[in-house]
Amino acid sequence: MSTPPGTGDSGAATRRRVAVVVNPTKFDDLDKVRDELQQVCHDEGWEDPWLIETSAEDPGVGQAKEAVDAGVDLVCPLGGDGTVRAVATSLVGTDTPIGLLPGGTGNLLARNLGLPIDSVTDALRVALSGTARRVDVGLVRLLPESPSPDALLGDEDAADDDPRREDEEIFLVMCGIGVDAEVMAGTSEKVKGVLGWPAYVLSGLTRMWRRGFKVRVSGGLPQPRVQRAKTVLIGNCGKLQGGIEVLPDARLDDGRLDGAILAPRGPLSWAALGADVVTHHRRGHKRFLPLAGRSITVVTQERIEAQVDGDPMGQRYGLATRVLPAALLVRVPLEDVSPTR
Repeated sequence: MSTPPGTGDSGAATRRRVAVVVNPTKFDDLDKVRDELQQVCHDEGWEDPWLIETSAEDPGVGQAKEAVDAGVDLVCPLGGDGTVRAVATSLVGTDTPIGLLPGGTGNLLARNLGLPIDSVTDALRVALSGTARRVDVGLVRLLPESPSPDALLGDEDAADDDPRREDEEIFLVMCGIGVDAEVMAGTSEKVKGVLGWPAYVLSGLTRMWRRGFKVRVSGGLPQPRVQRAKTVLIGNCGKLQGGIEVLPDARLDDGRLDGAILAPRGPLSWAALGADVVTHHRRGHKRFLPLAGRSITVVTQERIEAQVDGDPMGQRYGLATRVLPAALLVRVPLEDVSPTR
């Protein structure tokens, strides 16, 4: 861990300061990365970057809080989507913006914002020279036990300005329960490192025959619905790896969550659903039921694998989600003034 910026040369105190919360396991030569980041900071008139390494015990939450408490102007996670989520956890509700640097397989929030995902230096230039815009954040409560239907009625009407519960986690992109989470849990880091995002496709092919599960969905629909499903997705934005927009109506700044109940029956049905997704022909389709609302709750009758922003969360009895509108500042290019996905 390096020394906080602004504590050395007094002449640098007037320059802006950036903390980079880095997952060291993602890089073979961290010194090279440090040098590249330092050069960009010099070019843009910022202080040397303050690199703070994550650990197995703290994936970025404490490091980001330390940076905010030190008064930095910008915090940039440099790791996978899990590092981004951990850092954002400490920035939600503050005036300190997040700058997105690509360091993992997904880089999903950056993809949805149209930010650089192939070059750390290009992404840092955007973060240092761009402007801050507010985006929504999702909150998710992972249900460890099967609740009664009435127990979650409060969540369906939860106000988006309610205080965050201790058992709620943030999500920036998407959470889900079912096959999508099984794919995340079943894809090894080693395979992802070799193949990149196609590793998820290979993992998914082995799970097409998985039996469905009974689910009750409330919120996001005119009335609560009970049906069998293979997976249920709830998103703050809708673009996945490969540019696939599984939730085309999702926007990062619309003050609501979007989602879908997916219910294909086998490989041919999965293939048809995949074609529907690619061609945007699935609205109201029996295999794909869209959801949209300020809060969406999913309850299952058995433990089902769950994921949050691609991180496996183990088997749960459902998800209770809600949106926090305009809760996070993200650095984007100066010319970016259009609604975000």
